[in-house]
Amino acid sequence: MIQLHRRFSILCFAALAIFFAVQGWGATRAGAERGAAEESGAVLSFRKVFKSSTPEFTEIRIRQSGSCTYDLRSLADEADPQPLEVSTTLREKMFALAAELHNFRGADLDIKRRIANLGEKTFRYEHGSEAHEVQFNYTVNTAANQLLRIFEGLARQQDLMNTLTRRMKYDRLGVNDALTQLDTDFKRRLLPEPEALLPMLERIANDTRFVDIARQRARALVEAIRHPK
Repeated sequence: MIQLHRRFSILCFAALAIFFAVQGWGATRAGAERGAAEESGAVLSFRKVFKSSTPEFTEIRIRQSGSCTYDLRSLADEADPQPLEVSTTLREKMFALAAELHNFRGADLDIKRRIANLGEKTFRYEHGSEAHEVQFNYTVNTAANQLLRIFEGLARQQDLMNTLTRRMKYDRLGVNDALTQLDTDFKRRLLPEPEALLPMLERIANDTRFVDIARQRARALVEAIRHPK
């Protein structure tokens, strides 16, 4: 009787082990399939190299499926891409603009006359084995300029967020200067998605450790972003 009970327990344990192994394999396979689907999606990227500017190197990668990254640094630094939140609406607009440019297939955007160096810019489109890119210094193409404005705006917006994050932690008196720059860029419509800044602005507005002028400016920015004129 004892042996029968022992055999029954062993069989139950084996059945459970097989069940969980199958479940785990299924979850792993599903995760791998999701990852493969995401990796196979189209990617739109922008790179700008401009020595002696700040930053010297800018790279933003927008994946159609939603996974985006940014890398803002000096040319001497190691590559360090970080996650970037970009809304579905803005991603769709960016890919639509790239489509107007035939995803850069055979594109020639640079003007045919001498002009000051404004930084080497590169648009690139990738989808599976398909890849097209175009480099330019300055362009008058309408779709290209709209796309450039969005990419540079995202870089500017993220740089402001990074600056605010540092100053909130290490330089509270410098927060107001960063907010002043943010306010200027917002009024000039240089920030593609200023709503991304709302959580940070609300923290500043409600934190008595910051000077009152900074808190007032943060509150005004929150109101302007939420209720644009």
